[in-house]
Amino acid sequence: MKESFKITARDKHSSARTGIIYTPHGHVKTPAFIPVASQGTVKGLPHSQLQNLGAQIILVNSYHLYLRPGVKTIRKLGGIHSFISWKKPILSDSGGFQIYSLSPLIKVRKEGVEFTSHLDGTEIFLSPENVIDIQRKLGSDIMMTLDYFLPFPSSEEKTKQAVELTTDWAQRSKNHFLQKDPHQLLWGICQGGIFWDQRKKSIEDLMEIDFDGYALGGLGLGEPKSQFMEIVEKANSLLPEDKPRYLMGIGYIRDILDAVGKGTDIFDCVLPTRNARNGTIFTSKGKIVIKNKKYENDPKPLDEECSCYTCQNFSRAYLRHLYERQEISSAILNTIHNLHFYLDIFQKIRQAIQSNSYQKLINIINKKEED
Repeated sequence: MKESFKITARDKHSSARTGIIYTPHGHVKTPAFIPVASQGTVKGLPHSQLQNLGAQIILVNSYHLYLRPGVKTIRKLGGIHSFISWKKPILSDSGGFQIYSLSPLIKVRKEGVEFTSHLDGTEIFLSPENVIDIQRKLGSDIMMTLDYFLPFPSSEEKTKQAVELTTDWAQRSKNHFLQKDPHQLLWGICQGGIFWDQRKKSIEDLMEIDFDGYALGGLGLGEPKSQFMEIVEKANSLLPEDKPRYLMGIGYIRDILDAVGKGTDIFDCVLPTRNARNGTIFTSKGKIVIKNKKYENDPKPLDEECSCYTCQNFSRAYLRHLYERQEISSAILNTIHNLHFYLDIFQKIRQAIQSNSYQKLINIINKKEED
């Protein structure tokens, strides 16, 4: 395994750490937030805006790109970086979440996943090896193994079966990955729900297989917050120190701050972009629902402490007007702000860890929201 991660600083008062992930298309400073660009674009934003906001890496979805426009088209046009004109690192999700979210259309068996396309009803079968081939042809920098997780709540017996299948798929994925010169990075996904024995078994099995990084999947599905964070803390204490730790699909700022303090390095979520399109704005003093009538004549920016393009140029009243008129620019301007808000917080997180003031940063963020 090539060395692809280096820890650069540790907070003295928690397990928070900063690091650098090295990929074929550049490095990523951690802790990092990955904007979701499932179809090869972050909804509402051209790549130039993403770069201006400081995005280091984006996430594309193998399942969606496999269906449309198809791997052959993307490969013919030079691979995913060339196809979407994004020169920085790209992480490709394996499609495990689609197995979960499209469960009525899915049949899961040891060999792989059989499903009906949600687009045209076509019958499709994907094995763990197929998923590696798809991501290899896409040319993403970080590939994820195919995994299987269950909704919350699920029984421990069913969770155990899902863990066994995920481990089997992970081993097959790694074996297939190594058959060709592995220029890309391959990360494994640990499952186990809220059952620590199952989660621990999943982590230990994946560590034995040996991946470039490890993700915690199947969390944030409605389980009690205390159980969720207990799993994150225990998992991070077990995972290798010298590999990045990725908490998949988690986007609430307080959860992120807590998880970073427990040693998590990477996050992704649709929360900032989806909420932006729906008119919910994140600010240093809490959420704003821009459609509310109280903003009809409000001359203030979304966030008076924010330096983003939206806040430097437009009032709440104008942004409410755009949202009410269903103008495309509403989604664009709101998304610029929400992503700036998230990426700026992550920059502050990295700075705070490096200066051993991480708890001070948490206190400041919490106090602002309370005020």
